[in-house]
Amino acid sequence: MNYKGCLFRSLCARSSTDRVPGFGPGGWGFESSRAYNLSLFMKYLIPEEVENIVFTLTEKGYKAYLVGGCVRDLLLDKKPKDWDITTDAKPEDIQNVFPENVYENKFGTVAVKTESEDKTLKIVEVTTFRVESKYSDKRHPDEVRFAETIEEDLSRRDFTVNAIALDIQSGKLIDPYKGQKDLKGKLIRTVGNPEKRFNEDALRLMRAARFAIELGFEIEKKTKKIIEEKTILLEMIAKERIRDEFVMIIITDRANEGVCLLENLGLLKYIIPELREGIGCDQAKHHIYTVWKHGVLSLKYAVECNFSLKIRLAALLHDIGKPRTKEGEGEEMTFYNHEIVGAKMTAQIMDRLKFSKKLAEDIIHLVRYHLFYYNVGEVTESGVRRFLRRVGPEYIDDLIKLRKADRIGSGVPKAFPYSLRHLLFMIEKVKRDPISTSMLKIDGDEIMKITGIEPGPKVGWVLNTLIEEVLDSPEKNNKEYLTKQVKKIAELPEEEIKRKAETGKDKVEEFEKGIERELKEKYHVK
Repeated sequence: MNYKGCLFRSLCARSSTDRVPGFGPGGWGFESSRAYNLSLFMKYLIPEEVENIVFTLTEKGYKAYLVGGCVRDLLLDKKPKDWDITTDAKPEDIQNVFPENVYENKFGTVAVKTESEDKTLKIVEVTTFRVESKYSDKRHPDEVRFAETIEEDLSRRDFTVNAIALDIQSGKLIDPYKGQKDLKGKLIRTVGNPEKRFNEDALRLMRAARFAIELGFEIEKKTKKIIEEKTILLEMIAKERIRDEFVMIIITDRANEGVCLLENLGLLKYIIPELREGIGCDQAKHHIYTVWKHGVLSLKYAVECNFSLKIRLAALLHDIGKPRTKEGEGEEMTFYNHEIVGAKMTAQIMDRLKFSKKLAEDIIHLVRYHLFYYNVGEVTESGVRRFLRRVGPEYIDDLIKLRKADRIGSGVPKAFPYSLRHLLFMIEKVKRDPISTSMLKIDGDEIMKITGIEPGPKVGWVLNTLIEEVLDSPEKNNKEYLTKQVKKIAELPEEEIKRKAETGKDKVEEFEKGIERELKEKYHVK
């Protein structure tokens, strides 16, 4: 939707008379039957789909206003992410006026369907004025009743900057809680008593932090004080809702500041307490920051590069296992297997916060394999193939992005050194070589046919034995050679076949050898 072309319907040309020059091609006209504020039109650009709903409701004799985040964003000269309308029409009245709708809640919100090509405008929510009372579970109102006035409706809202309504016909802003003043002062302040507001819905504790980060505002002192006193209320909130608020912070342009704000407010311990273990946890001398600061700075780089949610979360969590694997101090400090421990911890976090299975699997995988060593001239093509077999070719791009974030978060000047560029060259060079049993020129059915082996683990052992040979020498991946090898392998005792198949699992990867050697040199051990 091009908002510069979204004009009030009242200003759309309906006839050749009363045309106003200078507003779009050929000028625009407006109907004399409605009194509209032209200066308001000049200031606010409202999509036609939203106008149509408001004007249709008012033509039917109802009051209707834009409200909440869209009004806040308009006043901040930002493009609203969504549009909310509130009205004194009851839900059944809204449904009668707009037959194409969805109504599946008890809060008086009717989702009106439009024919917009803009996916953010295909559904516009229209909610009846309402007031709420009693929040026994700190999440949902025990009672919802419809209100008579817009002022009553605004009284139930969370923060002053979200408690402003706009009458797009008169140009009047209804702002009983001085939200405009807080917008100018860049403050997040609750509507009325902050203790009452947070007791109603404890998720507002996180929402205050999120709005502060999204808007670049500060949290008003009294509001902040009550947040710090009421953090434990977050335990009563469903993990899915906590996850969603956390994700909205992570996808902002100030995600790293958001994580720090959650910690400073005392909220992080109810979201990802494992991250706090890195506070004050020093690292080896090539890391100049604590584990906590390193994770936050890695996230900062991922944000600056506009990396995806997946990479941002992986950057924040990739070293989360270090505090639990730390041994020794100073020159003797080690974090052996922190990537394995970190992957297990990440799996627990993903499960606890109910992340989708696919996103969780990807982030866990990145944390598990973020640590790899590559030195030009030391790692062979065979080593690169084994690396690809282990981490999966589909993860290389993400791993490189994570490695960049890891490096910058460590305080080094270059995110993409020559060694990483050379690794990508080597990967490009061997990417068409076979790295999995599915890429062999012979399959399990053929092995059973050649050898008479029954279906079972023995077939897999033979395949794994073959791929170990082919990883070293890709030219061996031809039907004739593999057929001969299958016959030879089949003549061996079953235990010998199994041992050969497991040789690859026990083999130390060249990437890992480099890590081990580098650590031994660093700590002067043999």
